[in-house]
Amino acid sequence: MKTFCGRANPTTGALDWVEESEEYDYHQEIARSSYADMLHDTDRNQKYYAGIRAAVARVKARGEKATVLDIGTGTGLLSMMALTAGADFCYAVEVFKPMAEAAKCIVEKNGFSDRMKIINKHSTEVTLGPDGDMQTRANILVTELFDTELIGEGALPSYEHAHQNLVQEGCEAVPHRATVYSQLVESELLWSWGQLQPVMVEGARLAPPPAVTQCAGAHSVCDIQLSQVSPEQFTPLGPLCTMFSLDFSKPVSSAPQSHTSHFPARVSGRAQVVLSWWDIDMDPEGSIVCSMAPSWTYPQPKAAPWRDHWMQSVYFLPTERSVVEGEELSLTVIHDDYSLWYGLQTDSGPNLYETPLCRPCCTCHAHLVWNRPRFGELNDGRRTESYVRALRSVLDVDSVCLSVSDGSLLPVFAQMLGAKKVRHLSLFFILTLSSCILILLEIRADQLSSNDLGGQQISVLMGEPYYSTSLLPWHSLFFWYCRTALAKLLRPGAAILPRSATLHAAAVEFQDLWRIRAPCGTCEGFDVSPMDQMVQRSLDFRESREAEPHPLWEYPCRALTLPTAVMTFDFTQLTVAFHCLHSGCPSRSGSCHGVAIWMEYQLTEEVTISMGLSGDVGEQGACEWSRHRKQGVYFFPSPRQSVGEDGGGGKVSYSFTFEPSSGDISMEFNVVSDSA
Repeated sequence: MKTFCGRANPTTGALDWVEESEEYDYHQEIARSSYADMLHDTDRNQKYYAGIRAAVARVKARGEKATVLDIGTGTGLLSMMALTAGADFCYAVEVFKPMAEAAKCIVEKNGFSDRMKIINKHSTEVTLGPDGDMQTRANILVTELFDTELIGEGALPSYEHAHQNLVQEGCEAVPHRATVYSQLVESELLWSWGQLQPVMVEGARLAPPPAVTQCAGAHSVCDIQLSQVSPEQFTPLGPLCTMFSLDFSKPVSSAPQSHTSHFPARVSGRAQVVLSWWDIDMDPEGSIVCSMAPSWTYPQPKAAPWRDHWMQSVYFLPTERSVVEGEELSLTVIHDDYSLWYGLQTDSGPNLYETPLCRPCCTCHAHLVWNRPRFGELNDGRRTESYVRALRSVLDVDSVCLSVSDGSLLPVFAQMLGAKKVRHLSLFFILTLSSCILILLEIRADQLSSNDLGGQQISVLMGEPYYSTSLLPWHSLFFWYCRTALAKLLRPGAAILPRSATLHAAAVEFQDLWRIRAPCGTCEGFDVSPMDQMVQRSLDFRESREAEPHPLWEYPCRALTLPTAVMTFDFTQLTVAFHCLHSGCPSRSGSCHGVAIWMEYQLTEEVTISMGLSGDVGEQGACEWSRHRKQGVYFFPSPRQSVGEDGGGGKVSYSFTFEPSSGDISMEFNVVSDSA
């Protein structure tokens, strides 16, 4: 059976209705799930195993049968650990049907079917009794319900229901306890992701409007690989605080709560950002600890475990506040049943949260439309200078400009540089100045007429280009579509900025990111290959031929081939479809996990901006990536060995096809030996 799905065409901006298999969403969910990342987390697995063995031993020491309730069982791994440790029976709850079916196969394959029951329900729907899903209450509660924010996957309501309905009073719990830690810091880098900062243009200071600067922002967490943020890029204003703990062996409440930590400011500075992470104690004594702390907190940072399913959190205060060394501060965390947010009190000023449980709410709309990297992009002074330099070279006093970008500052820059008239074609525009003659056109490019432009022709068509709906690097080719649609409204010889874009690619070896796609085979001695097969079937459906967006600055990698320009899009010409082939010899040896793909924009002949590499590749292949945009990553089905530059071995081949009507780029990559 087929079904019609509405899909935004990234090139035309239109909603296309395409015929898809009824299993399309199902395969998307599985293919993008990154289940393998969790199973490759040896630190997590071993500590869960140790905690489960200890919990079963405690129950057995009391002369009781060990009955386990495993909520969010996934592959059934934790339940199989419990049975191996001596548990008598396990009820394993998994709400996602494909995963529950895979778990049944895995449990049967490992010989535990007679002592384990897979329940394909949400845990709050599980029934108890002779005719229910569970015959009796469990005396061991095993869960893995956590996300980067700890409670974001509904852990609190699930625990609350389980204690009320499914487990015995005083049950053993693995993990036994979770503790949330936070630190107040000043960080120009991180704060640039939270609020729009003043911009310098031609010596003039362009300040954001009060509606933006006075907005508390969105309360949503910014989850990142904090290990990739150097301690040199922030200043701690206080100690690492233990904000609150949850004891999972006792009844848990999902009601909103607040917790406050008091401390004197260590140094003077600007209180801007809260860094946060958590750890879990697998046993009551706290002798088995699984920590989410970033690597720079470890005595030997390289020994820190890597994981992508759990990262660290960055929270932005509603407004920055100056603090003085020695000043008494009170950092408050508030949480409901799914999320956390922070407030700061000082002994010299009012509580920034007049109502303790008040959730920050964006009133300027910018925080609802711009993501965190976009704020950082707009606050990047070097990037701004590049655009100003490019605009200066194409503008004059008679310039009639049209900007095609979402929420862009380019039309403001153009006005400040002396353009005669500036119009902005955008879904969203936040910054206005009374001195600027800016006209916002809320209309599609292909519907724009000469009347909308006051009968004038466009002499400068400009774009960053940035669009809030874009996911992959080439989705910004919507700018090319707009340029083509506006062709009849352009003055002869009109300046197009950017004038062209180049798609770049490089074969890479990831330090860790490869784990999210690598098959597991066995995990802690258990055969989980049915899960590998399930994921591979979904990848084979179509997703294995598609790239994924990833912020590569968070995921260190080595370039195995030289960065190569594989396709160039000339925005001075009308849109065309084309195909290109390329193959390159590896520059260095390593495991070829995939291909990184990014765009570079040639604003003018002299000015180029990269959305990928922000510097030259090092001698050993080290890469430094832009923090502002996500790059595309095409993963190989399994790591391929590429030989070095000594003359032997293979080549990495690229094949790209751009078809404007589909709104995307199709691609094929391969590693072929010279003897093939």
